[in-house]
Amino acid sequence: MARQPRVEFEEAFYHITSRGNLRGKTFFKARDKEKFLEILQRTKDGYGYLLHAYALMDNHYHLLIETPKANIK
Repeated sequence: MARQPRVEFEEAFYHITSRGNLRGKTFFKARDKEKFLEILQRTKDGYGYLLHAYALMDNHYHLLIETPKANIK
């Protein structure tokens, strides 16, 4: 069965989190975190969302983003 469509609206806030498999590491070296932040910057610029806060731990991360437009695609 197909996934239900997401509700998308202007100025929405999202808490995004992800962790490693079996709670294992997501970031193995300091450079991995640096690269992740570089990619995050590119996507932020490309898709136009606002990044209010982030936390990077070895085995997971948290992002708090806001979407000024209803659809960031």
